[in-house]
Amino acid sequence: MKNKIIIISGDPNSINSEIIAKCWKNFNNELKKRIFIISNFNLLNQQFNKLGFAIKLEKVNDFNKKTTSVNLKIIDLQLNFKNEFNVSKKNSSKFVIESLNLAHKLTLRPDVCGLINCAISKDLLNKSKIGVTEYLANKCNLNNNSEVMMIRNKNFSVSPITTHIDIKDVPKQIKKRNIINKVKTINSWYKKKMRKKPKIGILGLNPHNAEYRKNSEEKKIISPSIKQLKKLKIDIHGPLVPDTIFMKDFKKFDVIIGMYHDQVLTPFKSLFKFDAINVTLGLKYLRASPDHGVAIDLINKNKASSLSLLKCINFINKFGK
Repeated sequence: MKNKIIIISGDPNSINSEIIAKCWKNFNNELKKRIFIISNFNLLNQQFNKLGFAIKLEKVNDFNKKTTSVNLKIIDLQLNFKNEFNVSKKNSSKFVIESLNLAHKLTLRPDVCGLINCAISKDLLNKSKIGVTEYLANKCNLNNNSEVMMIRNKNFSVSPITTHIDIKDVPKQIKKRNIINKVKTINSWYKKKMRKKPKIGILGLNPHNAEYRKNSEEKKIISPSIKQLKKLKIDIHGPLVPDTIFMKDFKKFDVIIGMYHDQVLTPFKSLFKFDAINVTLGLKYLRASPDHGVAIDLINKNKASSLSLLKCINFINKFGK
């Protein structure tokens, strides 16, 4: 079977099983044949039962074996738990890391078109406070900062140059090579997959782009990076003023690039709510995840929206290798 889709069930203490079940009911049989969930069989089965979802699960013992099954296929990983929605942090962390490692290995195969991870608490990955974007970039041995975290919907995307780091560390990571490599990754993906030359806007770092300061990041780093990217025939504009761009001018662009995480994610989510997915570009495969967290306040209440996960699956199905 070609074009398998790998989905990691993610953090055990979350709404992930609920949104997987809700998505499953919307799939036709052809799509069901192609989806494989990395999870713990017993955990997912018990969570489904607790939530009232009658979905038949099937263990996958041999990923190489062809299958036409329309059951929910589970690649079973070990997980010790007593309460299906209250798994210890130690066991959850081990399970999540093993899930990501296996997913990375499987998604490198030519018969897998992409990877989706459901929500994962950042503190489960390790002590360095990195996110899934950085974790998978490390697994892919990327060392040129070319991987891109992009939040997108069908009309618009945003991307931060720095991702899951503290604000105090952001200025140190605003470097020409980081900006240039990430913009090139975005431009290349749009041209290859979207079949268009994207119009890209890039924000400054400081209030009013530090207009009175001669030694600012805008003047020393961001503007020279833009100049160099324009020489590569990339349609890039900036540095744009961050505090007004999202009022209406963002509509002129395909992508707005910010200098740090909340500079672009906060206005994007204010505008579009759950009409978004989180995509990683520049890996050896395409990865996506729902643009929301584990939603502890909604666990076991059957009130979670599956919209973002459904959009991830449609995205991987359309743009995966």
